Amino acid sequence: MKKNVFQTIKLATLLIVMVLLIVGCAQEAQPETEELIMGLDDTFAPMGFRDEKGNLVGFDVDLANEVAERIGVTMKFQPIDWSMKETELNAGNIDLIWNGYTITPLRQEQVAFTKPYLKNSQIIVTLADSDITAKAELAGRNVTVQAESSALDAINAEPEVAASFGNLVEFSTNNEAFSDLESGRSDALVVDEVNARYYMKQVGEEKYKVLDEDFGDEEYGIGLRKDDTELLKKINDAMDEMKSDGSYDEIYAKWFAEN
Repeated sequence: MKKNVFQTIKLATLLIVMVLLIVGCAQEAQPETEELIMGLDDTFAPMGFRDEKGNLVGFDVDLANEVAERIGVTMKFQPIDWSMKETELNAGNIDLIWNGYTITPLRQEQVAFTKPYLKNSQIIVTLADSDITAKAELAGRNVTVQAESSALDAINAEPEVAASFGNLVEFSTNNEAFSDLESGRSDALVVDEVNARYYMKQVGEEKYKVLDEDFGDEEYGIGLRKDDTELLKKINDAMDEMKSDGSYDEIYAKWFAEN
């Protein structure tokens, strides 16, 4: 009788061990989902910013999540110092620069860009009661801009105008640049239109004036390392699909007024 009991226990133990081994092997056999790290400026509304609960939200965040699902990866969002974005990418600390990232010739030398996915302009913003009405009237005035931004590149592309400024003050974020304008320390702000329009809508458009002249049109793209050619193709294909099936338009409508 004891012998039968011991045999039963031994058999049950053996079966449990076998089941654990099978489960363990099955788990090991499941490939882990690839993770991509997306670098962004978490103050750049409405492209990528924090809501009242501190969650990262925005147009580019929604686009990135949709692309990630379509190409079978997990997207991790990493706030970075925007002035160090290309360095972070090429050092391998992030895999994508995706946050209202303007395509420029200088940046094309450093990173690979996807197809453009959104148009933008570099507009000139003043307070509503400012006497500035034209670009030429920025002469002798204090102008503010985000450091290492395409707005700064656009200003520098017109050296005679830039040289006429009283001072050109650079800030880490556009929010800081807006605060400087609102305080009266600066007279005008050069900034991405998509960011400025959203910001002004939140705090009161009547407080500001947008000049008819600007510092030019541009296009946003997604930046990758130059040797990530396979990933570049996957993202381009996914974005093309989203534009064809209406997914892109749905996300656009969530964050922007009718174009």
